[in-house]
Amino acid sequence: MEGIEHTTVRANGINIHLAEKGQGPIILLLHGFPEFWYSWRHQIHALASLGYRAVAPDLRGYGDSDAPADVNSYTYFHVVGDLIGVLDAIGADKVFVVGHDWGAMIGWNLCLFRPDRVKALVNLSVSYSPRNAMNKPLQTFRALYGDDHYICRFQEPGAIETEFAEIGIDKVLKYILTSLPAGPLYLPKGKALRDQLGIPISLPSWLSEEELDYYVTKYENTGFTGGLNYYRNLDLSWELTAPWTGSQVEVPAKFIVGDLDLTYNTPGIKESMSFDELKKHVPLLEEVVVMKGVGHFLQEEKPDEINQHIHDFFQKF
Repeated sequence: MEGIEHTTVRANGINIHLAEKGQGPIILLLHGFPEFWYSWRHQIHALASLGYRAVAPDLRGYGDSDAPADVNSYTYFHVVGDLIGVLDAIGADKVFVVGHDWGAMIGWNLCLFRPDRVKALVNLSVSYSPRNAMNKPLQTFRALYGDDHYICRFQEPGAIETEFAEIGIDKVLKYILTSLPAGPLYLPKGKALRDQLGIPISLPSWLSEEELDYYVTKYENTGFTGGLNYYRNLDLSWELTAPWTGSQVEVPAKFIVGDLDLTYNTPGIKESMSFDELKKHVPLLEEVVVMKGVGHFLQEEKPDEINQHIHDFFQKF
């Protein structure tokens, strides 16, 4: 895309690909699953035009960054460590951070572990979930939603990758990017999954065939394993973050979610996204925004509004 510079830096022992544009205060843009830097294309151009240096890494396991083979190399600590390495490599002391989906989870933990490196945070879709000292995450997901819940289905290395390959990477990405339910996502096994992901889908106005093809081409090269390994480390990250039980995220923050987002409509989750509840754990939280008629990929669905939210918040600092 025009004007976007692509570089690779060495961080935390691996190569991390960066897409960036602009000069000024740095905004670190952290993508989710199944994405890579490209999901921030609208933000990179807009924020650069507003006087920021927008930097969007491919997180480990994604895009043109390295994907370590060890499934256990995708904990919060690995990925936050990568980001600290990126900041050091680009000469950034403190930065603004925007995260979406898994990028939001990494953003919360970056602020939890290293608040000295973050000026302020805007997170999308996934609110802060304080560590439950009694229950491991997968135990909780299975108890609440059963074995067909997508997070449970992602656990066995290689299994869902094989199913996705049989269905077709194009169909899988098209479904996830455009047709997620406004509620828990279930991925049944066998023919039911093929039927679910194989339905004909008309692309929404915010995603063109050319843009979808860019995603598909990248994932045909990389596969899904790197991104899926984040889900496979939920319990290990839970064990390793025990020292932070009861800790607060002490960075100025803003949280944005769409009212059609599966996260917002998952039982037990919506309540944790209210301003009063979230502020218990993020004391410097300034605002919770619920966008009407917007789904999970809100930075792509409503880029102008998201860009304005980011700029309005960060210019305070």
